[in-house]
Amino acid sequence: MPAPQTPPAAKAPRDIRLDFFRGLSMFIIFVAHVPANSWFLWIPARFGFSSAAELFVFCSGLASAYAFGAGFLARGFLAGTARVAHRIWQVYWAHIGLFLGLAAASALGLLLTGVDYPDRIGLAPFYAQDGWGVLGMMALTIHPAYTDILPIYMVMLAMIPAAMALARVSRWLAVAALVGLWFYANLAPLNLPKQGGEWFFNPFAWQLMFFCGFAFGMGWLPAPKLARGALFNACLAFVLVSVPLNFWAIVENVAWIDAFRDVLLPPGNQTYLNPFRFFHFLALAYVVLVLVEPHRAALARMRPVVLVGQQSLATFLASTVLIWVAGMALDWTGRDALSTALVNVAGFAVIIAVAHVAAYVKAKPGPLKPAALKPAPVQVDASLTPRLSR
Repeated sequence: MPAPQTPPAAKAPRDIRLDFFRGLSMFIIFVAHVPANSWFLWIPARFGFSSAAELFVFCSGLASAYAFGAGFLARGFLAGTARVAHRIWQVYWAHIGLFLGLAAASALGLLLTGVDYPDRIGLAPFYAQDGWGVLGMMALTIHPAYTDILPIYMVMLAMIPAAMALARVSRWLAVAALVGLWFYANLAPLNLPKQGGEWFFNPFAWQLMFFCGFAFGMGWLPAPKLARGALFNACLAFVLVSVPLNFWAIVENVAWIDAFRDVLLPPGNQTYLNPFRFFHFLALAYVVLVLVEPHRAALARMRPVVLVGQQSLATFLASTVLIWVAGMALDWTGRDALSTALVNVAGFAVIIAVAHVAAYVKAKPGPLKPAALKPAPVQVDASLTPRLSR
């Protein structure tokens, strides 16, 4: 008998924490990736093993459980798979648009400044002769800088039907298979190829972070109680111990700490999702959630951050192009404190503006949307006809 499953509470109010932290990760990713951005020295990843990438992927998995998991359970396997396939189709073309947007921005930068921005961002394979560069873009084998996340997101989405099929037998079988895939990806090693190497974020390893969020969202893994107890103290200790092992001011000046860190986080640790990164994120997430829990309602007052999290695809695409444009702007202005602050704040403002526009477009159907093309309903005498529900 298949193990009984409880679908996520699809009709429950949207969890403000998910949107807030997903939005927060957008701002951190922006700061972390603007070339030679001095604010990079003070992002959370400089004080621990994990980074905003883990937060973003975990939240994507959790959101996918709410968006797709209930569909599998309520409407059947084929309908759930079709919805996942539709999302992959959307993300694929979003990735192609992002790729071309970065190419266009780089070409414009070259024309205006003479600096070879296309080469800097890794677009040389795209300009290969006989059309191979275009084919590489379409086949996801060319990854310029900043274009690594959406391809792994597509692969992880494609794994959802298989995970759901295993969970019909046993949720623990699904969890064991996903953990086993992470081990195999690290030991084999297993990754996908791209021109000049392998994918920077290995989807077969990073799926562990994605499906960790998915498993909590589906109820496959029991969420720990948020309380200050032994678990909180252990997680807090792990987080605090990781600070001197990663904080640049210490690592760069204490040789033995730097050497020890290299043992814990060897080259390629991010590509294959090093376990210290994975467990550091879970420990940090638990500590933060315990501390935030009494003030959860206050997160709603941080509307700009929440809105960015709610419109994650649109803001991610915009922020990725902004990252590269911001780097060009700093090349032109110089990287003094004032210029750096202005560029970072301007980037935040544009990301928030994009979130507002995306939310408005979703809420207000345009003239070409199906809702606006439906014929006006026939007016009837309410006294003769029962009231129609909308």
